[in-house]
Amino acid sequence: MRRFTRTLGTAALVGALAVSSGCSGSEDDGSGGNEPPAIQKVSFLAGLNVQGRDSFVLVAQEKGFFKEVGLEVEVQPGRGGEGNLKLLQSGQVDFSTLDITDAIIAYGKGAFKDFTIVSAIQQRNVACLTALQGSGITSPRDLAGKKIAYIPGGVVRDLFDTYAKLAGVDGSKITWVNMPGQAIPASLAAGSIDAAVQFVLGTPAIERAAKGRKAVVFPYSDYLTDLYGTGVAVSKKTAQEKPDLVRKFNQAMLKGLAYTIEHPDEAGEIYAKTQKLQPAPVAAAEVRLLKPYVQVSGAPLGALDRERLARSIAILEAAGAVPAGVNIDEFISFDFLPKS
Repeated sequence: MRRFTRTLGTAALVGALAVSSGCSGSEDDGSGGNEPPAIQKVSFLAGLNVQGRDSFVLVAQEKGFFKEVGLEVEVQPGRGGEGNLKLLQSGQVDFSTLDITDAIIAYGKGAFKDFTIVSAIQQRNVACLTALQGSGITSPRDLAGKKIAYIPGGVVRDLFDTYAKLAGVDGSKITWVNMPGQAIPASLAAGSIDAAVQFVLGTPAIERAAKGRKAVVFPYSDYLTDLYGTGVAVSKKTAQEKPDLVRKFNQAMLKGLAYTIEHPDEAGEIYAKTQKLQPAPVAAAEVRLLKPYVQVSGAPLGALDRERLARSIAILEAAGAVPAGVNIDEFISFDFLPKS
């Protein structure tokens, strides 16, 4: 039986997503009174490649939401956590998708320091373990004694030991297989591995490779409830010197995110116009899975909550993933989101 995480509730789409782009600040937006703002070109790095879960930025471009605030956004395929951080810190991209939990770990270890998270795309972490029906895995405890694939350096593997303790999994009996992410769906379908660390949003691609067999999914968020998923980051220099640019990007991006989760089929079609990694139905399926992770009861789209982040850091400290004393304000910015 397919098992997905429970939805915490559907929040109303906040009116803040439609606020005016006339934010105060030192930057000149070139609007010239009632004239439309001059177009500024910026680059955005998706998470890993460009997948259906990234459709919101393509939707914001297609629907003119970026243009409304004077931006033209070039969407680039992402390289994953460390790869994205390298490109962001080197100044090769302006905005980047980052897994917030992975970014906290990278900062805590001192590997990367010159970035700040300015909004949350996913209010809940989408890390999970995935198997296929017929594999004999129907609960987390069945993972003991199995062969599980992982992507080296990935946050899902880093968090497994903490998840395993809470879910009652005997991690000492697991055989781990190092495998690139793109090889996982076919390997699961072929039976060369029993399960894989994955993201809930990758379920449609796995089921497509499995030709009709359904996925069995164990979300980490069933136990690690305070961890965020992905967010948008900029360099500290951009945050300090171009605050209005960051606010405008967030405004248009979140408007695109709101539209995307309410129109998944259209978002899939928009995705498929420019991206070939996934067909439109698979991209749309990812968007449907994304909605309960983006739209959480009581939290506006994009929100970053200081107390939740503090609890997230405490979880990571207990897991030994980061040292004690990590300072939230050094890598999280709370003042770039639209005001309600």
